[in-house]
Amino acid sequence: METENKIWEGTPSQWINLMFYLCCTLLIVGYGLGLVLALWKYLDTRYNRIKITDERIIERKGILSITTNQLELYRVKDIKLEQPLILRLFGLSNIVLITSDATNPLYVLRGIENGTLLSEKLRKATDKRRDIKGVRELDFG
Repeated sequence: METENKIWEGTPSQWINLMFYLCCTLLIVGYGLGLVLALWKYLDTRYNRIKITDERIIERKGILSITTNQLELYRVKDIKLEQPLILRLFGLSNIVLITSDATNPLYVLRGIENGTLLSEKLRKATDKRRDIKGVRELDFG
């Protein structure tokens, strides 16, 4: 049985929820409802667990109901690194994976620290996995 090597494991940063938390602050002052919403958003982000191995990405998320989603790395066609201003202020970025996967044609890793380094590791692991699987991409144009 082949053993998978972990490339990265973690959760998105809470900073991706900054604007949501600011709106909740206004609701807390006005109605008290914002605290409940902010807590729910915090837990939603906290219980979004992502593990990246040299074969696949495994995402487990949910508070009351749990969904586990897997994306095989050989299905990744392109990797895009996004660094919006708010995230850049905190050293975070989004990694967008364009894939051939039916469930995840566009897969986004949000609020990731050291996104440049992780996207490069993903690129290398994807290339290696495609070579092992013998997968080639044909572009018609």
